[in-house]
Amino acid sequence: MTSSAPTEPNETLAAATADAPSAPRITTHNRPLLRNRAYLYATEFFAGMAVMAAELGASRLLAPYFSSSQIVWTIIIGTIMIAMALGNVWGGRRADKDPNPDKLYMRILIAAVWIALIPLVGKYIILGISGALIVTVSTNFLVIAAFASCMIIFVPPLFLLGTVTPSLAKFTMDSLDDNASVVGRLGAANTIGSILGTFLPTFVTIPAVGTFVTFLIFSGVLLLLPLVYFVAARVRIVASVISVVIFAASAAVSPLTGFAFWEKNVAFEGESVYNYLQVKSLSDRTILSTNVLFGVQSVAMKSGGLTGMYYDTALAAPGLATHARTALVLGMGTGTYARQLRQYYPDMKITGVEIDDKITTLADRYFGEPTDIPVSTYDGRAWLAAAGDARYDVIMVDAYQDITIPFQMSSSEFFSLVRSHLNPGGVMVVNMNMHSDGAGSINEALEATIAHTFSDSQVATADVADTTNRELFVRKSGAIEPALTRLSRTTLARTGSYELSGAMADVAGNAKTATAADFDASLVLTDDHAPVEVLGMKAIDALIADEATPYRDALRTKGIQGLLDMA
Repeated sequence: MTSSAPTEPNETLAAATADAPSAPRITTHNRPLLRNRAYLYATEFFAGMAVMAAELGASRLLAPYFSSSQIVWTIIIGTIMIAMALGNVWGGRRADKDPNPDKLYMRILIAAVWIALIPLVGKYIILGISGALIVTVSTNFLVIAAFASCMIIFVPPLFLLGTVTPSLAKFTMDSLDDNASVVGRLGAANTIGSILGTFLPTFVTIPAVGTFVTFLIFSGVLLLLPLVYFVAARVRIVASVISVVIFAASAAVSPLTGFAFWEKNVAFEGESVYNYLQVKSLSDRTILSTNVLFGVQSVAMKSGGLTGMYYDTALAAPGLATHARTALVLGMGTGTYARQLRQYYPDMKITGVEIDDKITTLADRYFGEPTDIPVSTYDGRAWLAAAGDARYDVIMVDAYQDITIPFQMSSSEFFSLVRSHLNPGGVMVVNMNMHSDGAGSINEALEATIAHTFSDSQVATADVADTTNRELFVRKSGAIEPALTRLSRTTLARTGSYELSGAMADVAGNAKTATAADFDASLVLTDDHAPVEVLGMKAIDALIADEATPYRDALRTKGIQGLLDMA
């Protein structure tokens, strides 16, 4: 027995319901726009594009508040996969029960409007969740806050987009004879859309116009699908008009506010391929922040002198080295350390490496970076690997930003590479960025790694007063303790600055030394095993717990009014 395929999509379903007393079901047969399967494949294509664009947008929306670590990425990917899986299951059941394309395109319309509203309300949701959790959660704050933010902001629209594929599979199949081919074409359309949705935000829209406008671009493209469908079918016109009004309102208002909308004196706010960037001009200094909730990454003093930040402590490196003729800065930023070296060691030859070329541009525009200091746009480790036999008296490693620690710049292999580029008696200084002590801490792991890599020397650490920074110094070949005892005198002899010499006396007095024998070799980080995100998260939890304790106590003893009194 042979059978022929119906001449129109879903004609079999339409015929099966023709004798029903109720109105006939709405199918692709009575929606002329969908008789051409190209529109269905276009729907799959743009839905796939929107999902990936939303995922990348999620990482950039969360990064200024929670960092861009692997932990945050894992949470984003995991929650989006949950949303898509649930959408696939629910969408398949709905398509089997009621294969109505009107309902599918209504779900797409709602998803598009939701995504369009993310740049308008997303940051307020994140801050609201963070504020609520910071006084109630004592551990895993970043994990819980990031997960809750993703669940509220991104799961609903991506759940709706997860219903697209099973619904389209229902609408595009005429018979079982070509079902595998149809599913294959739908999968290809989704994958190609996902590819564009991956590359376009990262390399085009986010660097060019920012995260907020990126959400609007891709939600707008997605919104066109249901709008065209409903206009062609002359249905859901009111819903279509409302969606356009909401999109237009978000498009008009969202770009007017930034990630840190409460900040004052913001001279620049923007984004690069790697970072959120904010420049603030204060009365005595200009500062760069690459996130909203944690720290300052670069500073330029308007009247010169010491900064009061970790850069001052790091100036011990040229005083601890046998010579102070050359320096390499890995993680140049806007050139704060280079400027401080140039101020106190004017004859020193300085080289900088910075992976984010937009930061280098800001350095010239806002921070007065010396034009005679060459800066390479490169990953620090890759630059060292390609640097041949270049040697330096001082190498500054300043590539760690709170929890965001590049694992490839924290391993024994990396520090061995740094060691090979130090002159005899040269000093490496590492900004470890967190006061994190005790067994299993990120600082213990970094100190152990460096101590074992420089096994013939000592490491010295110095905490920076009134900050969360800790600087680590290690000298190539030989103990660092004798150099610490004469640090103040050496600094005065080399710079003639009594101010800097006095600061170095404080550094030497507070420094603690250790050797490889003081650390368990099992703590050493390697390229194969460097769980820096997990270790860093523990340190952040400890910092948040310390800062939040007064607020938690107020909430526990006086309730909400206690928090309001502290505001």
